[in-house]
Formats: sequence, C-alpha cells, structure tokens
Amino acid sequence: MLGYIEFADRLSAWFGKAFAWLIMVMAIGVGYEVVVRYGFNAPTSWAFDLSYITYGTLFMMGGAYTLSRGGHVRGDFIYRLWQPRTQARVELVLYFLFFFPGVLALIISGWKYAERSWRYLEVSVNSPAGIPVFQFKTVIVAAGILLFLQGIAQVFRCIICIRTGEWIESAEDIEETEVQLARERHKQKKIDQDAGHFVSDVSRDDAQGLKREYRELNQNSSDEQRS
Repeated sequence: MLGYIEFADRLSAWFGKAFAWLIMVMAIGVGYEVVVRYGFNAPTSWAFDLSYITYGTLFMMGGAYTLSRGGHVRGDFIYRLWQPRTQARVELVLYFLFFFPGVLALIISGWKYAERSWRYLEVSVNSPAGIPVFQFKTVIVAAGILLFLQGIAQVFRCIICIRTGEWIESAEDIEETEVQLARERHKQKKIDQDAGHFVSDVSRDDAQGLKREYRELNQNSSDEQRS
C-alpha cells in the first residue's frame, strides 16, 4: 500500500506542477488583451476562449494533486476534533459513498463529451476565432482518471491510519495559510520556552556563583578577624 501511495502522489504531483504553468499562459494572454483593448482599442477575438480553457485545464488537472496534499475544503470545525482513527473511518465510508461514484460519473460523461467533440472537431462558439475545444473536453476524462487513481491512494491512507492510529504525512510542498501560521506559532512558542529555560539556568548559575562569592568573602573576613 505504501508503494502505491508514493506512486500516486508522485503522479498527481507531476501533472499538477506541469499544468500549473498554464497560469502563466493565462496571465500573459489576459494581460495582452487588456493592453491592446484599452491601450490601442484593438481587442482580440481569442482572449476569452484562452482564459477559460487554460484556467479550466489548470483547475481540473490540479484536482488530484490537491487531493494528495489534503488541500480540498472539508468541515474542519467537526473533523479536527476527532481522533485519527475516527477521521479515517469516516473518510473511508465517504470515499465509497460519494467520491468514487462521482468520479466514475465524471469519467463516463466526460468520455461521451470528448468522443462527440473529437468526432466533428468542435470549436468554440463564444467567439468568431473558431478556437478548437475538443482537446479541452478530453481534459475531463484525464482529470477523472487521475482523481480515481489518487482516490485509491487515499483509501489506502485511511486503512493504514485505522491500523496504526496515525495519518501518513503528505509532502509539504503546499499548505493552507492557517497551517503555516499554526506551525510558525508553535515554533516561536518553542523558541520562547527554550529561551526562558536558558535564562532561568543562567540566572540560577549566577545566583549560585554570587552565593559562593558571598560565602568566600565572609570566610575571608572571619579569618582576618581571628588573625
């Protein structure tokens, strides 16, 4: 199970990071459209199609990657209060009740859309540029397959957590802001505690040193008085 989890995480990460570069394509395309539209009064006929195709592809192909890193939205206000084994049991049931049926429906319906679109080489009807969109429909099937493969890995994570009582940690290349802030607060708290212990130890050592010096001075004074 661990080997499959590692394989699925790597696969999802590769596709997620590769398709993340589409955000640059979208930003450049939209930026160009803004400049020529408002600077030169010469709007393009393809910018809108480019923006929704690139963003839609990025969103779909990044789904499995986000799932592998635990980045999807969940009801944390209840979930975080449970023990890991309870979390794993609930997730395991929900994966089979909702996740896999939904993803299978996505793959099957997406296949029908993509097959029909490729048959007559569908183009966009949103602009006169005639941008091809049949390849965009194929993304639905690819994203569904990636989600299904990653879902199996998540089921294995649940099974291992039920057995051991601990979640397998995901890679830390993406994190929610609140998680980062919580880790920084914990780190700062530990630093403050260590600093406090250090100051206490130094103060205790200084106090003991002063006591020794005071005793030595008293001893020397007593010796001088006797002599």
